[in-house]
Amino acid sequence: MEFVTSSGIFSHKRIDNGTRLLVEFMELPAKGRLLDLGCGYGVIGTTAALINPLLEVTMTDVNARTVSLAAENVSRNRAKNASARLGSLYEPVNAMRFDLVVTNPPISAGITRVVEPIINGAPLHLNSGGSLQLVVQSNKGGRTVTGLIEEAFGEAQILAKGGGYRVLKGVKKG
Repeated sequence: MEFVTSSGIFSHKRIDNGTRLLVEFMELPAKGRLLDLGCGYGVIGTTAALINPLLEVTMTDVNARTVSLAAENVSRNRAKNASARLGSLYEPVNAMRFDLVVTNPPISAGITRVVEPIINGAPLHLNSGGSLQLVVQSNKGGRTVTGLIEEAFGEAQILAKGGGYRVLKGVKKG
């Protein structure tokens, strides 16, 4: 895979360690819909689309420049089952339901302001049995984010740990 990026975009020189861990350990459904929330230049969503062509991958971001880059990366990597949309959080996909929501949330933008709405909004946009999978730095909000997932989903699973990061999962029940 090859990704085009630009200065001023998160992790523009190389794929960051958190995103890499999430991509390596995310549990993709056999088919259905995947949402890459806050997609940046599209690493997670594009990779998921290429790993599983039976998925319909939608990527969203609030930054028009990153959405443009994500669309270019989808095209460049021939991920025919992926698209990128501009908008805040779930707004561009409000009527859609997903089997998986994945994200490397912008912790620096604020847990209360951004991360909490991502986690609390996920059950409203997931099909029954669908999951939210996200990566967080263990020492930068890791416990808080784990607690938010437990509140929203009843429990939080740790899919992977490495390099100071954790991949966490919450599953929508019944």
